[in-house]
Order: sequence, then structure tokens, then C-alpha cells
Amino acid sequence: MTLEEAQKQVDQWVKTYGVRYFSELTNMAVLTEEVGELARVMARKYGDQSFKEGEKDNLDEEIADVLWVLLCIANQTGVNLTTALQKSMDKKTKRDNQRHINNPKLKEHGRE
Repeated sequence: MTLEEAQKQVDQWVKTYGVRYFSELTNMAVLTEEVGELARVMARKYGDQSFKEGEKDNLDEEIADVLWVLLCIANQTGVNLTTALQKSMDKKTKRDNQRHINNPKLKEHGRE
């Protein structure tokens, strides 16, 4: 699925089942909440915390929830994520094409 297809599918879902998009501000709050849920799972899985009884290791679900809300925000604000991501990649490549390669802190840990 491309980003464009994902944006279209989310838009169709919202129009079919969701009645309408939440306001941009509400979706920003929902995004913040979803990022917090993702952070909680990552802290348990990769950090020093452990899962509490009844908590799930549902990293994939939490990442998908963050993406869903980002797709909603992009749709309702008229952002084409394919174009925006390509612009971001181009900017980062131009700005950072030697920065990370020459960073001794990254070389200490090897290339992954």
C-alpha cells in the first residue's frame, strides 16, 4: 500500500464509518495520546520498565494507531504525504549526507 492509497483508504473509512473527521485540534490531542501509548510499549519492551500484568506487547498496533491519526491530519489539512515525505527525504539528504557518516559517536556502535 502506498501512502497515497493509505490516505484514500482512511478518508473513505472516515466518510463511511466515522461520519466526519474530528477537528484538527482534537486529532492533535489524539495523536499525542497515541504517541504516549507507543512510548509506554517501547519503554516496557526496549527500556528498563517491564510489562504490567494484563498489558500487551502490541508495538505494531500502537505504531499503526499513530500512523492512522497522522493520515487523518494529513487528509483534513490537505497534505499529500507522498510529496511531503519526498521533500523531507531530499532536505535530509542535502543537509545530512556527510553528517552522520562522519559522526564518531555513530561509528563506535557500528553500521546497522
